[in-house]
Amino acid sequence: MTVTLVNPDGLPKPDVYRQLSIACGSQLVFLAGQVARDADGRRVGEGDLAAQVEQCYLNIGTALAEIGGSFDDVAKLTVYVVDWSPEKMPLLGEGVGRAAAKLGIDPVKPITLLGVAALGEPDLLVEVEATAVIE
Repeated sequence: MTVTLVNPDGLPKPDVYRQLSIACGSQLVFLAGQVARDADGRRVGEGDLAAQVEQCYLNIGTALAEIGGSFDDVAKLTVYVVDWSPEKMPLLGEGVGRAAAKLGIDPVKPITLLGVAALGEPDLLVEVEATAVIE
């Protein structure tokens, strides 16, 4: 595996993400922000944050598979959520959990979560970008 996830001593040890990742692969991959669209560009989960999060993660897995990688190669995620509030955390977790089950992966990565006013299209509730390292 090209990415090792660590929660170092002296820092909090959260359950939902890791503090850092150590990458040792040879290709650094920057994925564009993924949104809740399927391969044909159709909307997925309109008005449903959990469904949209799930689709974003699945899209990341699909993109990495196309170049010989997998979600396990993700070193860092940035998640943008429209009108973020802590009450949305269970829906975020639900979507991540469903995607993890479908992908067969541990989704716990270093993550930055940002609340935003809007995304590029009015029906989008979340966008997820990823940085990965593959051989």
